[in-house]
Amino acid sequence: MNYPPKYHLDDDQNHMIEVIKTYPLATVISVSNNQPLITHLPLIFDNGKLIGHIDIYNPQAKLLKNNNDVTLVFSGPECYISPSVYGTKQLPTWNYIKVHLKGNVKAIESKAALKQSLITMTQFLEAPDHKYVLESDNTRLDRNLNYIEMFEITITDWEGKFKLSQDKKPSDTIAARTQLVKANQESIKQFLDKVF
Repeated sequence: MNYPPKYHLDDDQNHMIEVIKTYPLATVISVSNNQPLITHLPLIFDNGKLIGHIDIYNPQAKLLKNNNDVTLVFSGPECYISPSVYGTKQLPTWNYIKVHLKGNVKAIESKAALKQSLITMTQFLEAPDHKYVLESDNTRLDRNLNYIEMFEITITDWEGKFKLSQDKKPSDTIAARTQLVKANQESIKQFLDKVF
């Protein structure tokens, strides 16, 4: 038996790229001496590669160098799906969108490339309103370049896990999609009210 079931897998790279672009905060996993190191970093998809930056004092920085392997997880929307949303009898489940990638890391040593990359990433993350522009003559940016390392990841393996009640009747799949949208809008406010 294949797991996860094929109907929960999406091998369309364009769909996975949309997840990466919409939810760019990746869980970056490296392994050293059989111990995982995990950091959460925004990564930008650019010409088939992922571009990122890491603080030089982060212990994982030394592993984001040439030819090291890395595993990445991008997380899209997710939520519990109650059987009450379906028109047919079902059991409770959890729907989610995840993209799992594997790749090889290459350090980019150029400070000019690092600076331009930080400007480009800011432009991407500020879209569509662009209320803030990171200017190239920003002295604070220049002062911090020595504390940031840039890297690019060549993706070697793609896996899209889109568990969206595809195994249900079409009307139940639509109901689960509606619940996913609703739950994500409501749960963020409720969560923040509890913790912040």
